[in-house]
Amino acid sequence: MTSADHLLPSSRSVGPDGGLFLEFPAGSPAVRAATRAEGDELNAVLELTDVAPVSVPHRVRGRAWISGRLTAVPGMAGPGRMMLRLETAEAFVDDLWGAQDVEPEAFRDAAPDPLVVHEAELLQHLHAAHGERMGMLHALLGERAACDCPAHRPSAVPVALDRFGLRVRFVEGQGSCFDARFEFPEPVRDVVGLRRAMYTLFEAASC
Repeated sequence: MTSADHLLPSSRSVGPDGGLFLEFPAGSPAVRAATRAEGDELNAVLELTDVAPVSVPHRVRGRAWISGRLTAVPGMAGPGRMMLRLETAEAFVDDLWGAQDVEPEAFRDAAPDPLVVHEAELLQHLHAAHGERMGMLHALLGERAACDCPAHRPSAVPVALDRFGLRVRFVEGQGSCFDARFEFPEPVRDVVGLRRAMYTLFEAASC
């Protein structure tokens, strides 16, 4: 039986044509299959799971599946390693924003969100250091904020952050919860812009 750990790439990156480069130990089952396939077509599926970096009910934020032809790329990895290339033929995403197919061209041309490198650290900081302010966002929920007294206010946990806004999970009694999305006045370009956007958001919640 093959351990699932042996099928996990140690690193991954996206090439300019949208193909994925996956680094494995030279003796991994994936490398053996790709090198033995030679001229034959070897199809593979890469599954990605996105887990919220904070403790919250239902921590899986989404999953993605990318399928295509898998080939070995000798000479691109260090000793004892092998780089494999997964040619993107089909992609499907099911996350907090909905489920949809992603065309290979759209996957190729997509640009990373400017906050992606800092998202985990920022969410953890908001949760650990600004819990009271996060709870104040409940006041912006309209009818769902009818009872906004602190004793009955649900706990608020930040679960996703990008240049367009912040998603917060409100955890109510008996484990029930719901998400709310707070859009920024304009997309932020960096952490400095994020600080201004968060200040504006907290100011609106305190009025």
